[in-house]
Amino acid sequence: MTNFTAKKAQTRPERIISGAAWDDDARLDASVRPKTLDEYIGQKRVKENIAIAIEAARTRGEALDHVLLYGPPGLGKTTLAQIIANELSVPIKTSAGPLLERKGDLTAILTSLDKKEVFFLDEIHRLQAAVEEVLYPAMEDFRVDLVIGQGPGARIHPFHLNQFTLVGATTRAGLITAPLRSRFGIVHRLDFYEPEDLLVILHRSAKILNIPMEEGGAEEIARRCRGTPRIANRLLRRARDFAEVRADGLITREVAQESLRMLGVDEHGLDEVDRNLMLALLDKYAGGPVGLGTLAAALSEEEDAIEEMYEPYLMQIGMLDRTPRGRVATARAYQYFGRELPKRQPRLF
Repeated sequence: MTNFTAKKAQTRPERIISGAAWDDDARLDASVRPKTLDEYIGQKRVKENIAIAIEAARTRGEALDHVLLYGPPGLGKTTLAQIIANELSVPIKTSAGPLLERKGDLTAILTSLDKKEVFFLDEIHRLQAAVEEVLYPAMEDFRVDLVIGQGPGARIHPFHLNQFTLVGATTRAGLITAPLRSRFGIVHRLDFYEPEDLLVILHRSAKILNIPMEEGGAEEIARRCRGTPRIANRLLRRARDFAEVRADGLITREVAQESLRMLGVDEHGLDEVDRNLMLALLDKYAGGPVGLGTLAAALSEEEDAIEEMYEPYLMQIGMLDRTPRGRVATARAYQYFGRELPKRQPRLF
């Protein structure tokens, strides 16, 4: 496990339905992660566009254009980066924005890249400004400017790099600066997965891990995994544990339901944190609108955690809206939590 993976594991929220990577996820990923585009399930539009770009680059004998992948955690950005390298038959080097603290850290990696090699940079939005500036000439002209000497006598020596492909990944595309974003030739968002794709992923993982599972069990997990393959595989392992201890080892629909109930994951994939957020919005603030800072203070949570980890899925399933005046619970949220819909809804705009 890389230092970056270990660091993320140490700081992860203890939520079974969190899309963030855990240390044991890394061990699982090594066995079930697809290696080629044909094996990669879902994200059809993204996959087709990347396949065309790879084939075109291979035909021309050039390095693939730089690729930016963004979207919620757990949807396969790291997997796609490794697949791109596999499809191009080139090595891949991996790092992350928070690990590159000085210009020299990034320069050392860039100067070591072989011709057409893939450089995967996770959490690219967290690059320091001074470090990010090193990427501009590297991505555009395949060049880094080395400063030789100090003071008035210092001079800049351009060092030419091998042509390479930078694959950047982020969960916060809005935090990427315009100059950096403009240097990516291929930009794709990864969306939450459809249930039918998750069923294929679950059956594939169960086969690889030798986990007996009925169709009903797979459907129950797919329905509650928040459209995220990483969470689906995590719930699959926990259902396996329950089946081996409390059942006969087979994951049926009933076994999946009971194991997920014990984990606190309801039929919509919500856990206690999600429910607390929505109940605070409904009961303390009459459904909103309420500001993000106020909501964070009421829950003793960081604003970034609410905005990045909790809200995207609640918005995806139609329980929460972001408006210019703040967060607002939808009619679906009132119905789901058994609250009476106010007769006079507050004006949102």
